[in-house]
Amino acid sequence: MKLWQKDQEPIDKRFERFTIGQDPILDLELASYDVIASKVHVNMLCHIGLLTVDEQGQLIKGLDEIGKQIERGEFIIEEGIEDCHSQIELLLTRSLGEVGKKVHSGRSRNDQVLVAMKLFAKEELQEIAKKVKALFKLLLEKSEVNKNHLMPGYTHMQVAMPSSFGMWFGAYAESLTDDILLLKAVHEIADKNPLGSAAGYGSSFPLDREMTTQEMRFTSLNVNSIYAQMTRGKMEKTAVMAIGNLASTLAKFSTDVCTYCGQDFGFFNLDKAYTTGSSIMPHKKNPDGFELVRGKCNQLQALPYELSLVLTNLTTGYHRDLQVLKERFIPAVYTTKDCLEILTAMVEKLEVNPDLINQEKYDLLFTVEEVNKRVIEGVPFRDAYKEVGQKVNHNEFRANKEVKHTHLGSIGNLGLDRIKANFEAAYSYFNQH
Repeated sequence: MKLWQKDQEPIDKRFERFTIGQDPILDLELASYDVIASKVHVNMLCHIGLLTVDEQGQLIKGLDEIGKQIERGEFIIEEGIEDCHSQIELLLTRSLGEVGKKVHSGRSRNDQVLVAMKLFAKEELQEIAKKVKALFKLLLEKSEVNKNHLMPGYTHMQVAMPSSFGMWFGAYAESLTDDILLLKAVHEIADKNPLGSAAGYGSSFPLDREMTTQEMRFTSLNVNSIYAQMTRGKMEKTAVMAIGNLASTLAKFSTDVCTYCGQDFGFFNLDKAYTTGSSIMPHKKNPDGFELVRGKCNQLQALPYELSLVLTNLTTGYHRDLQVLKERFIPAVYTTKDCLEILTAMVEKLEVNPDLINQEKYDLLFTVEEVNKRVIEGVPFRDAYKEVGQKVNHNEFRANKEVKHTHLGSIGNLGLDRIKANFEAAYSYFNQH
């Protein structure tokens, strides 16, 4: 029987499969968090007198055993059982009898899902942040090593002004600095305890929500029971917004590499360990890893809109629509970690072409340098601009490829120390939580 069934009246099997959906698979990722929350809830029920010390001990022991099953990979959600919360209560009832039936006092599956998802999100956001930090560190190192190797800068995909590989790597490092700020903000939102909100309207039991907040190591709690329920979906949507922002950085980086590693550009050399070949063209060395990161990250960027549409016309209170959120959110978390991990591995082996800028086709990158040189010598800017333009038009321009950029954030002054300090200031939050 389901937790919500009052009798043995049969349920249409098609309807049962449809309503259960992917929960028996996805909830395996949440089961350990439900065990954590259930143990804390049991301690609190004993504290307020709804369980005896003996009952508390039996339930904690039973939950510990379920936790060990999960660690060993032996925990399953049986056919017909809706989710991990139902399965855990079923196992407790089988082993402890009437005592097992008491574990649900003062709870709804709704706030069980809420707290499990928040515990999951907190831990996974920490893992994502660690992987962002690893990629950031690598990009900063690549920026320093390649700061003197010039590359073209483009506008409208036309050669525009001189840039450098160091500047390019550093730009993406700084982008991750902003991305980590959003991940930090989402972690703060997830770091609030919803347990005790029950079905969204609290309970007549004297639940000690401060106790459960402290024991589960939440920084604070969602105070209002209705709002605690409202955070289901809001937390996930906010999280995928931050993930989408990070995904945008990773996708753009991957697009650059895919474009610039081809023979027409020749900016980068890809390590063979991270390329694929063709079944018909023996010369091919394809950047499939970067292409897949781009494709997966573009999918991630669509998630905020998708989740918004699921939530957009729901009134206050629980709706079954909320179940489908985990079908997008949980896989998105793992996809994000996979993309960060493989991208970091590929970037570590990415080699730049240090002599790239010496090709004649990049001579026109230095027209602005010539204009600025004349301005420094006293020529009005517009006159200098026209003079250099005429030389270009008459094929008389000769490039001086020595650049002297000194301002902060330019080729000659990348400000990597500033970028590093900003990232570390943002990341310090994750060291404290």
